[in-house]
Amino acid sequence: MTQPFVHPYVPNTAPASRQAMLDAVGAESVEEFYADVPADLRLAGPLDLPEPLVAEQDLVRHVGGLLRRNRAVEPGRLFLGAGTYQHAVPAVVDEVINRSEFLTAYAGEPYEDHGRFQALFQYQSLMGELLNQDVVNVPTYDGFQAAATSLAMAGRITGRRTVLLVSDAHPDKLSKVRDYIAPTIDLVLVPTVDGVADVAAATGMLDDATAAIWIETPSYTGALETAVAELSDAAHAVGAVVIVGTDPIGLGILTPPADQGADIVHGDIQSLGLHPWFGGAHAGFIAVHDDPRFVMELPSRLFGLASTDVPGEYGFGDVAYDRTSFALREEGKEWVGTAAALWGIAAGVYLSLMGPKGMAEVGETVLARTAYASRALAALPGVALADGATHFREFVIDLRDAALTAPELVAAGRASGFEPGHAIDETHLLVCVTEQNTQSDIDDLAAVLSDALGAGAAAGAQKKEQSA
Repeated sequence: MTQPFVHPYVPNTAPASRQAMLDAVGAESVEEFYADVPADLRLAGPLDLPEPLVAEQDLVRHVGGLLRRNRAVEPGRLFLGAGTYQHAVPAVVDEVINRSEFLTAYAGEPYEDHGRFQALFQYQSLMGELLNQDVVNVPTYDGFQAAATSLAMAGRITGRRTVLLVSDAHPDKLSKVRDYIAPTIDLVLVPTVDGVADVAAATGMLDDATAAIWIETPSYTGALETAVAELSDAAHAVGAVVIVGTDPIGLGILTPPADQGADIVHGDIQSLGLHPWFGGAHAGFIAVHDDPRFVMELPSRLFGLASTDVPGEYGFGDVAYDRTSFALREEGKEWVGTAAALWGIAAGVYLSLMGPKGMAEVGETVLARTAYASRALAALPGVALADGATHFREFVIDLRDAALTAPELVAAGRASGFEPGHAIDETHLLVCVTEQNTQSDIDDLAAVLSDALGAGAAAGAQKKEQSA
């Protein structure tokens, strides 16, 4: 009889341990336990891995070969966004976060890790000022988690299940949020009109079962919602919470959601001094007013400032620790583990360097260049803007009447050293503009795409003539 494999380092592979876990969750088998995982996401066989390398130098050579395949794109020629952005990062930010007391600090307590706690308190304070909110958490893993937690908080606060999403949200964010909130929240998507919320439809769906209305501004397509205050008033009238997802990079010029009625504001701080390393250094924030109903539902760590027994001396440490899963263990409202604290420190350094004037300047620059780029690309043959909304940093061009599809236009741009954007589908291209893209960079992109579209039109005409 073949004995079951028991991994020497993983105790839960022992048959008795596996059975105990299955009994605890009420599953007959491991297959039943994973039944809700789609088949195309499950591993059907062993991983296709190469033979193990014998020596460390062999591994170094192998990895070096892989790295040499990377191709760098100049910041000005990069128009790719869709959640991760090429904003300028001051050199001081990298200098600070590479200091050993920040880079290697994992957990720690106030008496042994005073500097990191103070740095995160300063980050929270700067974010609070930017967002015009009283309480900001220590960063979560990413903005997607922050969004999901915000919705879960609204459900607990109101005791209701329904959340109305009235904006176009990032598809990957929406996927993660759905998975996270599935047991407690029913998410209803309200179709947008011309890129922004359909206020009449959204307000008409609000009732006493609505936990929250969720607004994204800027949205996945970069559209700025102009009816946040109106939607907030309608939501509050039925006792619902208003949740707004935003990107803090624009709040030097845009009205903070809190000033328009938002109760919970969330987002990602990748744009605040974090490079787009291998898809981005991401971290999420959640901000609320100083209201115990909201603060006590935050699962994340909060650092505060308090006086000590020594006159004139202050300490930094956890606030309302008793609400966290560290204190409540299995009774916690949400599990909280490792925070993306290093990225919070980076964002804090960035905000302190920029100041209110710097944040206003970068916001104005991005807004102006977004408008310029959208006009320049919409003037190309067969190209139109996908909607009439006001956009910040991103916009979508419609290529249904163009000579090339969105993937073909991306390929043509890459052949000339540009990353022209993200192909949402065959006929829609999401283009991103930051302060790194100058007017001449935008003009160069428009020229490259114009040539590609012209060549595509000529090839199409020739093919049509030959077929005739």
